[in-house]
Amino acid sequence: MRFESVFDAAEITSQFEKAGINPIFIPSIWKYLIQHPECEWDEIPSLPSAAYTLLRSRFKPVTSTLHSLFHSSDEVTTKLLIKLQNGAFVEAVIMRYDTRLGKYAGKPRPGGPRSTLCISSQVGCKMGCKFCATGSMGFKNNLSSGEIVEQLVHASRLSNIRNVVFMGMGEPLNNYNAVVEAVRVMTRSPFQLSPKRITISTVGIIHAIKKLHIDLPGLNLAVSLHAPVQDIRCQIMPAARAFPLDKLMDTLKVYQKDSQQKILIEYIMLDGINDEEQHAHQLGKLLETFQVQVVNLIPFNPIGNLSQFKTSNEQKVLRFQKILRGTYNIRTTIRKEMGQDISGACGQLVVNLPDKNSVDNKGLLTDIEDLRI
Repeated sequence: MRFESVFDAAEITSQFEKAGINPIFIPSIWKYLIQHPECEWDEIPSLPSAAYTLLRSRFKPVTSTLHSLFHSSDEVTTKLLIKLQNGAFVEAVIMRYDTRLGKYAGKPRPGGPRSTLCISSQVGCKMGCKFCATGSMGFKNNLSSGEIVEQLVHASRLSNIRNVVFMGMGEPLNNYNAVVEAVRVMTRSPFQLSPKRITISTVGIIHAIKKLHIDLPGLNLAVSLHAPVQDIRCQIMPAARAFPLDKLMDTLKVYQKDSQQKILIEYIMLDGINDEEQHAHQLGKLLETFQVQVVNLIPFNPIGNLSQFKTSNEQKVLRFQKILRGTYNIRTTIRKEMGQDISGACGQLVVNLPDKNSVDNKGLLTDIEDLRI
């Protein structure tokens, strides 16, 4: 029998209301489950008797299981391999930071330790980006909103999660309804994440971007642009044919006007493909009328025999950054790679059930809070 995730807010709310149970009890159920991962339903205190009967018959405390953990030698990155109820696997990555280390904008950093969780929204991906290992899996299935939230539940038992980025497996806006519902749960008790600390990354699903700021006001939007012109974008991102660059940029202008928010631009650096000086100038001109939060230059992570691409050398990346900053006054960062020894990299999340002795090389992103102005 297939059970529903108790973290699927729409389902549990609907079932409670049908049974005449006040949904006000739902956040306290979630809180208890996070604090007591091995508990049985009857151990949750102070629920109506009908609630216990309903929970036992239709729901599981969590429908997914934490199959494996991989800790990086950098001592700040952890990858979670999570098994879903249908037997499929997804990956999530915890990245830990201490804001007091180093300087930010020339000043000492305030704050202290914090963690960012990179989560998945699908098993596999339909987009087929040629530099991304997840795309090599093809598309398997969408995650339910509960399965998305359960990644945060598993991670919260390991670290105090402050930020969530939808930059794991899958295209979040291709699983729009589940992602929106999951984010709404994350901003409620007991998680209580601020929308400003949640980022959704997309290759540019135009029709979904048009309604995102209405459904999730205050959320951060990151766009995987990766090329300054349509022909290069189509070469490395087949989905770009369905979402032409000119229409995407028009949509982003409207989104920015309506939401009054800056947009994060992600740009993977591919040697000889999109990393020349001319590409930097094309990108600068493309973005000069936008309020860009930051352009995040992403070193390409090699993925074995799956790709014909090579990593841009450091000099090219720095020159690219200098042009965007100096000529176009666009804030530009180079993504810090973390956890490359535990298969957690941007563009490299692909489930092949690695054991602890045979792990691909992957790395992950700089903290999303460091990308704020």
